[in-house]
Amino acid sequence: MSGQHDSHPTEKAHIVSYGSSILIWIGLLSLTGITVALAGIDLGRWVIITALTIASVKTALVLSVFMHLKFEDRMFRIFALVAGVTLTIFIVFTFFDYAFH
Repeated sequence: MSGQHDSHPTEKAHIVSYGSSILIWIGLLSLTGITVALAGIDLGRWVIITALTIASVKTALVLSVFMHLKFEDRMFRIFALVAGVTLTIFIVFTFFDYAFH
């Protein structure tokens, strides 16, 4: 054993440029700043929906770029989408349970 990781012969190297990574990072910081700014504004019930929407956008950015999901096979992306939809359903049901209690 050579101790090095042998890559699969059909596997392509996926390189994300520094510029792209920095733009995504600035976008994540901006969305975090918007979330913090919205925390001080009284939006009623829309506060939770807005915060979860911003968090979902940030999650999608991290999954696709930093975790290289956009470079994976289609089936793997479908499995990740199914897991995300399942989590969303659980969060929505929990929200409705507490919202109308």
